[in-house]
Amino acid sequence: MILKKVTTLFLLLVSLASSAQLQLTDASEISVLTVGPGLLLNDSFGHSAIRVKDPLYNFDVVFDYGRYNFEAEGFYLNFAQGKLDYMLGRTVFDDFLSLYEYQNRRVQEQQLNLSTEQKTAFYYFLRENNKPENQAYPYDFFYNNCANKITDAIETVLGEEISYHPPSSFQQQTFRNLIRSDLNQNSWGSLGIDVALGSKIDQTASVKEHLFLPKNLYLLLENARVKSKDLKLIKKSKTLNPSNLIKTSEGFGSPLAILSLVAFLMLFITFKDYKNNTRSKWLDVILFAITGSIGLFLLLLWFATDHTATTDNYNLLWAFAANLLFIPSILKTRLNNRGIKYIVFLIILLALMLLHWMTGVQSFSIGLIPFLITIGVRYLFLIRHFNKAIRV
Repeated sequence: MILKKVTTLFLLLVSLASSAQLQLTDASEISVLTVGPGLLLNDSFGHSAIRVKDPLYNFDVVFDYGRYNFEAEGFYLNFAQGKLDYMLGRTVFDDFLSLYEYQNRRVQEQQLNLSTEQKTAFYYFLRENNKPENQAYPYDFFYNNCANKITDAIETVLGEEISYHPPSSFQQQTFRNLIRSDLNQNSWGSLGIDVALGSKIDQTASVKEHLFLPKNLYLLLENARVKSKDLKLIKKSKTLNPSNLIKTSEGFGSPLAILSLVAFLMLFITFKDYKNNTRSKWLDVILFAITGSIGLFLLLLWFATDHTATTDNYNLLWAFAANLLFIPSILKTRLNNRGIKYIVFLIILLALMLLHWMTGVQSFSIGLIPFLITIGVRYLFLIRHFNKAIRV
């Protein structure tokens, strides 16, 4: 990795030396820009970019690694398969800042402590990477995103490793909790993430791995130092655009509220079935169809895509894909012992899920709690109902 960075820097410097391109002046500045979260789910984690400014040449531009092309061939399929390429892009600083002022999102700037030669090398490194043949890179939310690319660029241009010194209040967290820190846990976006992503993200991230979030990039750069020179990396910091953006709660439309209502209706129907010694087959078909379909989707995310965070997903313990195959059986009035044992097996899976939750193997969405309890109650009712039918 270090050899690759040194080679890249060497080739860049040779290119600069052999061309008549301009050199940045002593008045130039290169800064890391950190944008705060927005209202939309894809804006919830903020954004990072690099500003290059030289007042003597009268230019002020921003490079960011957060671009993607919706119109690219196979965009949605590649996105689903985890093969989506992001791109480096360039814009005028005033346009960049105006966009986030309009969105009422905070913008902070950290000026890098670089020599004039390093600033020039950095600028041409970005220009080289912004060529059409170099713009694209394989995106990974945790390991190769707009924030990760900035630290990689800094270390490549400096040819040095950066040491990060977090403040005393800093606590290492799991990847899942780092995501949750920017989301309302009782939101549909958070529910979707918790269901789709597996136990891989319940591992504790190293200090450097926290950098995938723009806000942590800002925090850790503040006290970062160039290792070999013990030189402070950030020269000065300031806020370019403050923000009073407040995210509103989803209230009665939240997952916990909606799924609690669904759970109440299921429990009510189950109670009526118990009292009347009947069974609402339509409810069981819907239950097995929904849990089986979600399970099939999670299996596809695990085995049919390149997403690194969707593997080892224990949501499959409640969203069991084989439930789809069990639908013909659940339509029957009577169920043999093998069928009853399958439902008992589903209850065991729910117990295993609870064990995984309690032991920290994987954390699950709080919005699922009422639904999961109701599933367990319905399964117990089905076992009792079918056992009773066998005895009659």
